[in-house]
Amino acid sequence: MRRHHTWRHGSCRLQDALKLLLLWSAADTLWIFSFLSLCCLLFFNEPMEEVSPDTETPLAPQPPRLLERRVRQPQPAVTVLKSKLKNGLTCSGPKVRSTLVGLFPVVRWLPKYKLKEYIWGDVMSGVIVGIILIPQAIAYCLLAGVPPIYGLYTSFYANIIYFLMGTSRHVSVGIFSLMSLMVGQVVVREVFQAGFDLNEDSTPSPHELFNATLDLNFTRKPELTVELLGMQLGKDSYAIAVAAAVTFLAGVYQILMAVFRLGFVSVYLSAPMLDGFATGASVTILTVQAKYLLGLKIPRHQGYGTVVVTWFNIFANIHKTNLCDLITSAICITILVAGKEIQDRYKDRLKIPLPTELVVVAGATLASHFGEFNTRYHSSVSGHIPTGFTPPQVPAFSIMPQVALDAIPLAVISFAFTVSLSEMFAKKHGYSVRPNQEMVAIGLCNVIPSFFHCFTTSAALAKTMVKDSTGCQTQISSLISAIVVLLVLLFFAPYFQALQKCVLACIIIVSLRGALRKFRDVPAKWRASRMDAIVWLVAMSATALISVELGLLVGIVFSMSCIIYKTQNPKVSLLGRVDDVDLYEDVEEYKNLTAPSRVKIFRFQAPLYFANKNSFLKSLYKAVGVEPFLELTKRKKAEKKEKDKCKKQAKTNGETTNFDVFVGLVQKELEFHTIVLDCSAIPFIDSTGMVTFKALVKEYEEIGVSVLLACCNTSVIDALQKGEFFGKNNKDISSLLFYTVHAAVLHANRAAEEKKAEDSVV
Repeated sequence: MRRHHTWRHGSCRLQDALKLLLLWSAADTLWIFSFLSLCCLLFFNEPMEEVSPDTETPLAPQPPRLLERRVRQPQPAVTVLKSKLKNGLTCSGPKVRSTLVGLFPVVRWLPKYKLKEYIWGDVMSGVIVGIILIPQAIAYCLLAGVPPIYGLYTSFYANIIYFLMGTSRHVSVGIFSLMSLMVGQVVVREVFQAGFDLNEDSTPSPHELFNATLDLNFTRKPELTVELLGMQLGKDSYAIAVAAAVTFLAGVYQILMAVFRLGFVSVYLSAPMLDGFATGASVTILTVQAKYLLGLKIPRHQGYGTVVVTWFNIFANIHKTNLCDLITSAICITILVAGKEIQDRYKDRLKIPLPTELVVVAGATLASHFGEFNTRYHSSVSGHIPTGFTPPQVPAFSIMPQVALDAIPLAVISFAFTVSLSEMFAKKHGYSVRPNQEMVAIGLCNVIPSFFHCFTTSAALAKTMVKDSTGCQTQISSLISAIVVLLVLLFFAPYFQALQKCVLACIIIVSLRGALRKFRDVPAKWRASRMDAIVWLVAMSATALISVELGLLVGIVFSMSCIIYKTQNPKVSLLGRVDDVDLYEDVEEYKNLTAPSRVKIFRFQAPLYFANKNSFLKSLYKAVGVEPFLELTKRKKAEKKEKDKCKKQAKTNGETTNFDVFVGLVQKELEFHTIVLDCSAIPFIDSTGMVTFKALVKEYEEIGVSVLLACCNTSVIDALQKGEFFGKNNKDISSLLFYTVHAAVLHANRAAEEKKAEDSVV
């Protein structure tokens, strides 16, 4: 009974305790909930602070977020070489077929030829270009220093080979005045060195032959011959042997350039340089042909200064002018210029170009033949032009060492003009060309014809434009032009025997109108770009006043020097911020820019390498107004001066003080604490540039100025990482490199505030 009562009494106590606990828990929970509700109410009902748009909200310190670079593992060089050799040396049926089709593009496009759509335009343009080509082929032989028949040979073979191997549908390949001039320089030099008389007329007049036959007080010198390839060659034969040798070498160089993928060489021939070179060469061509207009028989000058010396000789012999040649030249130039002007003025109405050259040649030939200009007035004529073809002959390898260097500019210029014209017209008509195949094609247009007594060829702008304007669609037009030349070679060549040389000179000179008109564009070039205008003037002057070969070299070197000068003296600027935008631009070029407080932002717009390192440093020191070495020297002098002053004062007062604590007390407060280098316009740096950055950071750090980099591209970052600019394992990259200028400015201000706070605590 007692036990039961005790249990009941204990149970009541337990129940009371539980009730008290529950009541306390409920009250406590209610109190906690009420407290939290009150806090939330106070928090959400608190008025928001108005932030002024001009006031920047302080940001919490956050490390700059770095972009994650892709990991690239380059293949070993041995593996790459083995793969290329395997692909290059493997022979299979499809590969042989694709190689042949690539070498002879005609196999690809000829089966797809749209006969009804293309044939009329191709035939029309081929015939017209062939008609224009005949007088030019004969005339340009005067420039090349070879008999007229070889110009026809060159035009025929070049058109056939380019038809088979060219990738351009519109380019006309054949004789070109500039190439003929350069070949002629070599030919005349070698002919002179072989002992031939340059003043000697290669073809005696019929009057001289008649006197020689009758032996009427006329004594002819025995003709000089040179042994070459086991044969005795006269002046004309030796001249074409030299031309064929230099042409063969030029073609070999072009093929080697194609094999070794050296087409990039042409990128060093800038447009202003090539334009000036062509204009200077045109002045030389005009000078060389001027003597034929007057009928003067003066030798072609050898060496430098051809233009000056030739004009001096012309004026010295002006009293020997042949009136027949002078009158003929005046009439021919008048007709040719009038025809060109009519063609230019009414080119929209004329469906085909006027064959002015052919009309002049035909009329002058008839007048010279029936008027007996050569016999009666001693006018120089073209001489006998045989029909048919001469047997092929291997180029004279014994001459090649003498002309090996001369073939290099021929190869480069010929390739550059051909590829540039091909790409220009391909872009105009919406198809593509293969520059490497163009180099092979023009190389074989020189190598193969050199076995058939031909000289160097190239694409010609004037004839290419004629082809384009007369409806050319494919290289079938070149085949048609070759057929027209073939007809002249087989049947009509002898009829040009009485054609005066002054008429050919008129055709050459009038064809230079476009190049000589470039002088009128000099003011416009100067206004557009002074650098390009200076390059044009230097290339033109060097080509005209020194020589064609040296003019090309001078033009290339000078244009490259201008690029180097530009990188050594680039535009530099201090940047300011556009209002309310994270954009920074040049404060000298744009208005309403605000320079960030105590931060200098410097932009260098060129690669940083060994040649412009000093320019970079000088421009930076000038822009920020502080050179670290001089500033540090000034501070040391000021500290030493102050220390000596204090020592003297203490000595006077009889005090003893440790003056070593003066270091750092005398410092000039600079206007800025950070320099941000905007590297967005620096495409690359070399090891010298990396060392320059390193030294810059160290030198400015000694005077309390930080240097940060912004907007670096990956090549610059890689160069800096390889040089451990960011420390070992790139430990300092997050504090030195920033992907935007604004991020660098924010970091600089934040770091300056932290440093200021630390200094105030100390």
